[in-house]
Amino acid sequence: MIGVTIEHTLAELDDADTALAYDALRALRPHLTSVEEFVEVVRLQRKEGYRIVASFVDGAVVAAAGFRHMTNLYAGPHLYIDDLSTLPAARQQGHAGALLKWVDEEARRLGCPSVHLDSGTPRHDAHRLYLSSGYVIPAFHFSKRL
Repeated sequence: MIGVTIEHTLAELDDADTALAYDALRALRPHLTSVEEFVEVVRLQRKEGYRIVASFVDGAVVAAAGFRHMTNLYAGPHLYIDDLSTLPAARQQGHAGALLKWVDEEARRLGCPSVHLDSGTPRHDAHRLYLSSGYVIPAFHFSKRL
């Protein structure tokens, strides 16, 4: 594979195409047990500005990023990546990196000076990607189940 360049075909998915991202995002969110449930959750999230961009191979989605435009006190306006996942068979082919670059460009287009995301602590391969893509770890994220 040395010397081979893989072209990434990226496109934003609209409501009608949401189901195409199910398998890729289910690789990250296995609690989603049906395409119908996934489409319904995304439909609700779209009301809050959630969007999905996908990477395609031979017409099929192999990786996807779900993100939203946000503004808060600590970061100001930014894009927040909720979900970034690649099907296991398509990993290490640059799909997630291409999606991160796409989100960076969209943030610039929208006038956002930064992109943020959270990542589970055991996801070391993802962390290497984020760090090599210019992300830093400025804080810990805490949560509490009720």
